[in-house]
Amino acid sequence: MMRQYELVERVLKYDPKADEALLNRAYVYAMKAHGNQKRASGAPYFSHPLEVAAILTDLKLDDATIATALLHDVIEDTDATRTEVDQMFGPEIGSLVDGLTKIKRLDLVSKKAEQAENFRKLLIAISTDIRVLLVKLADRLHNMRTLEHMKPESRQRASEETLDIYAPLAGMMGMQALREELEDHAFRWLHPGAYEALTEKLADMRQRNQGLVEEIRQAIARKCAGAGIKAETAGREKRPYAIWSKMEHKQISLEQLSDIYGFRVIVDTIEDCYRVLGIVHTTWGTVPGRFKDYISAPKRNNYQSVHTTVYGPRHQRVELQIRTYEMHRTAEYGIAAHALYKDQQYRAGNGHDAEAGDGEGDDSPYGRLRVMISTLLEAENPEEFLEHTKLELFHDQVFCFTPKGRLIALPRGATPLDFAYAVHTDIGNEAVAAYINGRHVPIDTHLRNGDEVVIETSKGHVRPAAWEAFAVTGRARAAIRRAAREAVRKRFTELGRQLISSTLAGAEVDYSEEKVKAAAPKVGFKTADELLAAVGRNDIALADVLAAIAPPVTAAQSDEIYKPTRRFGRAQAQDGWFHIDKVNSLKFRSAETDNTTAISIGGPSQDLPVRFEPGGAVPGDRIVGVMAPGEGIRVFQIHSPRLKEYEEEYWIDVTWDVDPDRPQRFPARISVTAVNAPGSLAEIAKEIGETGGNIDNIKMARRAADFTVMHIELEVFDLVHLNHIVAGLRAKSSVAKVERLFE
Repeated sequence: MMRQYELVERVLKYDPKADEALLNRAYVYAMKAHGNQKRASGAPYFSHPLEVAAILTDLKLDDATIATALLHDVIEDTDATRTEVDQMFGPEIGSLVDGLTKIKRLDLVSKKAEQAENFRKLLIAISTDIRVLLVKLADRLHNMRTLEHMKPESRQRASEETLDIYAPLAGMMGMQALREELEDHAFRWLHPGAYEALTEKLADMRQRNQGLVEEIRQAIARKCAGAGIKAETAGREKRPYAIWSKMEHKQISLEQLSDIYGFRVIVDTIEDCYRVLGIVHTTWGTVPGRFKDYISAPKRNNYQSVHTTVYGPRHQRVELQIRTYEMHRTAEYGIAAHALYKDQQYRAGNGHDAEAGDGEGDDSPYGRLRVMISTLLEAENPEEFLEHTKLELFHDQVFCFTPKGRLIALPRGATPLDFAYAVHTDIGNEAVAAYINGRHVPIDTHLRNGDEVVIETSKGHVRPAAWEAFAVTGRARAAIRRAAREAVRKRFTELGRQLISSTLAGAEVDYSEEKVKAAAPKVGFKTADELLAAVGRNDIALADVLAAIAPPVTAAQSDEIYKPTRRFGRAQAQDGWFHIDKVNSLKFRSAETDNTTAISIGGPSQDLPVRFEPGGAVPGDRIVGVMAPGEGIRVFQIHSPRLKEYEEEYWIDVTWDVDPDRPQRFPARISVTAVNAPGSLAEIAKEIGETGGNIDNIKMARRAADFTVMHIELEVFDLVHLNHIVAGLRAKSSVAKVERLFE
């Protein structure tokens, strides 16, 4: 176990101005607090926080972070309190330790909801101060190094968490060395058979290729020296998990994998990077498709290098990374390499909300992490939250550009919709069309490296719910779901408003938002919108709401208003009054009387939560609405046989409200019996198309030797349009029968 003075000396070596007294105080306090506690291995518990601190000294972190590492378990596992830590070490360290205490345990094997909630705490703590993440990663790394002392189920859980959460987070922050070690430890315990077989084969190959790595390294070094370039060259065997992942992805054996060895050339300047690249490419043949320039287009975690693969000495494929010393430090230590913990913009309280700090416009790794956190925390449920987390953390990249030249890095397979949300949430919400390299393309087109993307927007655009399937990034999916939930809420709110307004109109009572607002607390709602949405969803009896809004209605009117009726839309409707029964169902005047209290139905894209039932309905049809709890209004044509599935008590009167200046198409179904002969289907389709109809679907319902029965789903403007299509089809010699379907 590292001694006190050894830890202090390690910190002072890279930070001579470090607070030596703080480090000594934290060391002694943590050692005394943990006392005789033991780890599963039997070692003193204090050895764990000490090793965590040692890992962070390798990253050259500040004295406050090292002190936090020493203290990170004292509140959770000892009698120490947050108040005591604040008094001894100050509120800054107290806050860091408290943040780590709240996120100590992520339980993947238990409920997903519990894991999601704990991971939310981790993200909130990270958004407050990045040092929480750095200490947590070091804590996880030491736990993974000593995992053999844990029970099998604990090893499984910890390894899954490491691969799912911690290793990708380390990669997102550019801490590649730490990520690789975490992945190897997790690989060892999750796939012990594969790990053992792979390491044995690698050892055998190492023995057979003894001297190969050094031979290639020296060849590269000689070429650089001959050109007068000061360069540090190194070769290494790739890590087991990286090799195994590539084998799994490409479905090949280890012997077929040609780039097991990687080489690195480190130089002083960017100019030297490209000079080395030129030397390598003119000396050895290049492997097509294996060149990537991350210097001119850095990765999202600020990683920079030139990657290339050539056929080097012994005709061995050689994978090269060429970078400067500064780039190398960033590649190894990521966000920790730049001491961002000393910059106040990376802490909450400087214009950022700790829980929802958006980081919009901040292109640093931590800024992008804050954007991710802001997005993830808005998920509606734990499963959605974890899905978005993994979508954000796992991806290969593709680089695209805005028209002004801004570089946007996205996961491979991303679409213009993902691009729009990556630029700004508002652009994603208002996106209606996309142009790639000047060409108008579908919104679900896969982007490629170097594409210039232009997004066309419209503030009044209502995004189809199906667009979520076109998004790849968690950020885009979360925003689409959030917008969809808001759109649904608005639709139910508007439906509730219309139901209350039209009902009050039938009672000759004026509607006003103030009345609804005043009534909301009386029936258990905080706001008027919450009450209106509940009425629209049929979650509350409309009679209760009316009683709260307009109690002074005359007794005679009240008796009529709340009197149940068994018939609807017929001459038997009583006095033209609407009626409300015990099961929250609304009745209106019959269709033969003045229909001023009916709910207006526009097209399928209207703002009310309306769904046309199978068979459809078109303007000109007599229609009936059925209130479906939690769904809104289901619209049926009056002759639909499915209406009998619903008690008339659940029917509501609805009427068409179509703007003639903005024609919309509506769904209808017809059955066509046609001669079974070549060209008959084409003739039917041509007739429908020439009369302005749109075929949505065709199903061959019955086929005989001489005739075929087709069920055709159409989109038409109104009943006159539909009848015109039917008449045109009946006039065709190949058509024997046409009739409308209502189910």
